[in-house]
Amino acid sequence: MLERFRAAKRHEVDKLEQCARRGGLPAPFAGPRPAFGTALRGDGLAVIAEYKRASPSCGVIDTKLTPEEVATAYEAGGATAISVLTEEVHFRGELSYLGRMTAPGLPLLRKDFIMHPLQVTATAATPASALLLIVRLTPDAALLRDLREQAEAQGMDAVVEVFDTDDLDIARASGARIIQVNARDLDTLKVSMPACLGMGVLRDAAETWVAASGMSAPEHLAAAATAGYDAALVGTALMRGGDPGTALRALLGREAV
Repeated sequence: MLERFRAAKRHEVDKLEQCARRGGLPAPFAGPRPAFGTALRGDGLAVIAEYKRASPSCGVIDTKLTPEEVATAYEAGGATAISVLTEEVHFRGELSYLGRMTAPGLPLLRKDFIMHPLQVTATAATPASALLLIVRLTPDAALLRDLREQAEAQGMDAVVEVFDTDDLDIARASGARIIQVNARDLDTLKVSMPACLGMGVLRDAAETWVAASGMSAPEHLAAAATAGYDAALVGTALMRGGDPGTALRALLGREAV
C-alpha cells in the first residue's frame, strides 16, 4: 500500500513543481494558527477527531457530511483538535477542507502523504496548525528533519508517525517532538492495538505522543492514557453513523448514543 500512496501523490508534486517554475506557488496563510502541540498537553487524554470520508481499509465511510458540519460537531462534542484527511485518491479528501473547518477555532492537522518540501509549502498556505510526516513513507532522518524544520518555520507543528521501534529511532534522529504511533501497518493495513499501546513505555517526557487507529470505545482511550499517551486520534468510529458529534461524546463518556 505504501507504494500506492506514493504513486497517488506524484501528480500533486509534479503540479507543485510546475507552479514553482512559473512562480505561482501560494503565499503562506496570514491568519492565526492555534498551537497544535500545546493543545495536546493539557489535563487528561486529548482527542484528535478526524474528518475522514473514505479509506482503503473501510471504503466509503461518509461523503455527505460537509467539513463545516463536522468541525462544528467535533468542537461541540469535546475534541481538542481536528485531523483533516486531504488525500484525494484513496481517502476522497481535498486540501481546501482545511480552510472550511476553521470556524470552531480548533487546531487543524493536515493528514496526508507528505514527502516533498513543496507539499509543506502548499500546507503553509492553509490554516493548518500541523502536518503529518510518516517515517515509513520518508525513512530518511535528514529529509524528515528538513520537512519538520520547514513546517516549524511557517508556524506549524510536525507530527511524525511511527509504527515500530526502528521507525521511532529515525523519528528521534530527525528531532521529532510529536510522535504518533499508528496501530495500523501501512504496508498490510492490519491493526494491532497491543503493539501500539506497548510502545508507550518508550515515551520520553519531553515528547508528545499520539495513539492512532483502532480507537472506537471509551476503554480504548483509557488504555491509551494508561499506556502513557497524551492524545488519541479517532476517525472511522466517529464518522461512521452520520452523527460524529454524538459519537464523540459517547467515546468521551459524556453521552450515550
